[in-house]
Amino acid sequence: MAPQGTNDPGELPSWRSGNIRLVYMRMPFDPWPCSVAAGAMAALRVAGRQLSQHRGSGAPILLRQLFEPKSCTYTYLLGDRESREAILIDPVLETAHRDAQLVKELGLRLLYAVNTHCHADHITGSGLLRSLLPGCQSVISRLSGAQADLHIEDGDSIRFGRFALETRASPGHTPGCVTFVLNDQSMAFTGDALLIRGCGRTDFQQGCAKTLYHSVHERIFTLPGDCLIYPAHDYNGLTVSTVEEERTLNPRLTLSCEEFVKVMDNLKLPKPQQIDFAVPANMRCGVQTPPS
Repeated sequence: MAPQGTNDPGELPSWRSGNIRLVYMRMPFDPWPCSVAAGAMAALRVAGRQLSQHRGSGAPILLRQLFEPKSCTYTYLLGDRESREAILIDPVLETAHRDAQLVKELGLRLLYAVNTHCHADHITGSGLLRSLLPGCQSVISRLSGAQADLHIEDGDSIRFGRFALETRASPGHTPGCVTFVLNDQSMAFTGDALLIRGCGRTDFQQGCAKTLYHSVHERIFTLPGDCLIYPAHDYNGLTVSTVEEERTLNPRLTLSCEEFVKVMDNLKLPKPQQIDFAVPANMRCGVQTPPS
């Protein structure tokens, strides 16, 4: 059992151009129930004011938090209600058809399918979405080493309509991890770097606990305290947090760097069940090798 309060990405029990500036060139997951209901209302109450600003029908930005239950992955659809341009963050192969259908139903034009990093717990839906929604391009950090239509670096902006996501390098879980911050700094999509009351593991894919600690403290915790945190995973039914909450309540990241490294280096967790085929597929933008 992982230390109390952790929330790491890993495997789960079986039951459950002008728009972009570019440089061209858990664990096992902690075996807790993957209910999307338990605790969700508490998380909504914490950030009720901010959520109402972005999720109301009259809000200029459209935000949908989507869920894939096998890996407990959150996919985020963001769109400009005026231009109808949209992006997807961290799509999953198994739910790509669902996501494409939602994009069509809402009358959006998907510009980009973006990954926060090369995932080990699921296969990305980016490759399939490129086929389902012509004109959609796949995007990932250049430092991930993965194939994509477009590669981004720290400081690059991904634009959709009147909005933009700033790319902030946040390595540690993997070298290519990035966090996407909305241009008004009202929300951040942290991938596996920062979870709700937890963080990503650092014992595979060239992870480094010390690097992750500094990434979170220097690239995420320096955002405004009421900035909403939207992670790539949650295993306890929570949906959203804030910078201030995690800065003061996260049981790992409130430790000193030395204490944090010691905890992360002694988790002794088995590797994610899907890593052997998920990582190779994700290095090819979600394309699996055909059977021989």
